[in-house]
Amino acid sequence: MERMDKNMPFLLKYENVAWYENGKVRILDRRIFPERKFVECECYQEVVKAIADMVTQSAGPYTAVGMGMALAAYQVKDKGAAKQIAFINQAAYDLAHARPTTANRYGQITYHCAEVGKAALESGNDPIQAIVDTTVESLNRRYSTMQIVGNYLCDLIPNNGTILTQCFGETIIGTVIRAAIESGKNFRVFCAETRPYLQGARLTSSCFGEMGFDTTVVTDNMIAYSMQREGIDIFTSAADTIARDGHIANKIGTFQIAILAKYFGIPYYVTGIPDADKISKDDIVIEMRDPSQVLSYRGIKNTIPEVKAIYPSFDVVPPHLISGVVTDKGVYVPYTLNKYFDSEVKKFY
Repeated sequence: MERMDKNMPFLLKYENVAWYENGKVRILDRRIFPERKFVECECYQEVVKAIADMVTQSAGPYTAVGMGMALAAYQVKDKGAAKQIAFINQAAYDLAHARPTTANRYGQITYHCAEVGKAALESGNDPIQAIVDTTVESLNRRYSTMQIVGNYLCDLIPNNGTILTQCFGETIIGTVIRAAIESGKNFRVFCAETRPYLQGARLTSSCFGEMGFDTTVVTDNMIAYSMQREGIDIFTSAADTIARDGHIANKIGTFQIAILAKYFGIPYYVTGIPDADKISKDDIVIEMRDPSQVLSYRGIKNTIPEVKAIYPSFDVVPPHLISGVVTDKGVYVPYTLNKYFDSEVKKFY
């Protein structure tokens, strides 16, 4: 099977996201990257915990939940078919709900893996390998689909221009890099650091820098300065959820950057595939994470014990702040996203 991670940065190689092998799932610990360490999971429940703990995030869990399903099949490989199927079904639910905001997307992968595993059992084949194979096929579909999105986004970036990114858009980062290199386009990249895990500083900047782009990291409170003085042409981010009414959810901090982009007249392009089952902003669940992650970083306290914190994981950005939603079918005005579903929607995961 041809793989679609060719000419991608280290972070986007399949084995460097999450990988099943010999009864274990190995997940790159993005919380400490660029230090290259992997978390090894010996049961699917540990994969659930790794996703919940943000060992991997952005699109990384799409790979991890698929590989976690293979691990679940391994855990019950010596049991009867009925017990195997029941266990795999439970794993599909648990892995899908590792994080609430994106449970619908994870579920598309895990429930499909469960069906593939059951079909393999019924035909006398190895469900573990079948699930690994279908997960790689899912990766290929996603990378191929997002390459189309990356091509459209690349067309929107002025040659020798400057873009600002938020958080780690994962696949779209890799595909826009590949599109730019193949088309001979060059641009500067400013990466908002993205507190509290610094995904923009550690992950996004690593991908662009590794592939030869002029890359600058700014703290989250330097955005207005950068827009005013550094010639930002476009603000762009992926989205963890894109509702049909044009509202999107993305990493906390995206909303305030979108407001600044509107103030400075800088277009904001969201990338991704709209969610058919998210009709409006009311269908978006905001995950609240452990506030202790705001009060300290890598074990070093930022505050005295009397201070408390909040940690909403995502912002919801209203459509009037979004210039366009870049999809595999082209660029949509956010208010017209329902039209995306007027024609056939290709399977994404």
